[in-house]
Amino acid sequence: MATENGHGPLTSGDYIQHHLQNLQICKVDSGEWIWNQCAGNPMAINVDSMFWSILLGFVFIIMFGVAAKKASPEKPSKFQAFIEIIVDFIDSSVKDTYHGKSSLIAPLALTIFMWVFLMNLMDLVPIDWLPETSKYLGIEYMKVVPTTDVNITFGMSIAVFFLILFYSIRTKGISGFIAELTLHPIAPPLKGPGIIAAPFIIAFNFILESVSLLAKPLSLSLRLFGNMFAGELIFILIALLGVWQLPLHFGWAVFHILIVTLQAFIFMMLTVVYLTLASEEH
Repeated sequence: MATENGHGPLTSGDYIQHHLQNLQICKVDSGEWIWNQCAGNPMAINVDSMFWSILLGFVFIIMFGVAAKKASPEKPSKFQAFIEIIVDFIDSSVKDTYHGKSSLIAPLALTIFMWVFLMNLMDLVPIDWLPETSKYLGIEYMKVVPTTDVNITFGMSIAVFFLILFYSIRTKGISGFIAELTLHPIAPPLKGPGIIAAPFIIAFNFILESVSLLAKPLSLSLRLFGNMFAGELIFILIALLGVWQLPLHFGWAVFHILIVTLQAFIFMMLTVVYLTLASEEH
């Protein structure tokens, strides 16, 4: 097999570990910034994940910007028709789910779907192409699928979580939001002998509703990360088969196109559903 830094043959375990390692930079106690020696450092930055996620975000902006600039109602191009299909699909999905008056939801849903889809789509690039190209440029590690990095998926889900809080407070007010956390699902008795149990019921409701609220971004993040990480790992294992990888790689890639699209759609739809629930007055 190939060698790594001239230290002998690269074993299957080394190959897998190399492909699962991010290009990292971190600051050590001496104040210096070092590369790829950040194990256990919670402040390490995964440079490759940041680079590819930002780059693909710009790809999305450029794609839709070009389509909007060159849009022609008389003679639409194939590219314009393709973009319009995506926009109409997202717009109809949002209208079927969200019944509020916010003008932010549809553009947000489109951005989430396309951004996550493009990041997922990087999983279909042959597993060794970009990492090996990076080696020639002197870059030791290169993970090209941002959604296989839990930091990226958590970052997106935390942004969704803050939007949930914003829409909940905007719709219900601070007092209504607190009441939703403390007076549901069990209504505490506010008069009579049962009032003694009210503090315990309120505390129970608060714990239950807080766990339910925090579970939304957690599940949103881990669902996307888990599916994409598993898909990438299967591609890596297939690559270890040598020439026998070709039919398996093609078959898994065809199936993985469904996963790539489905995970982007699920992330987008769950975001819309969570914001819909946050915008409803109970």
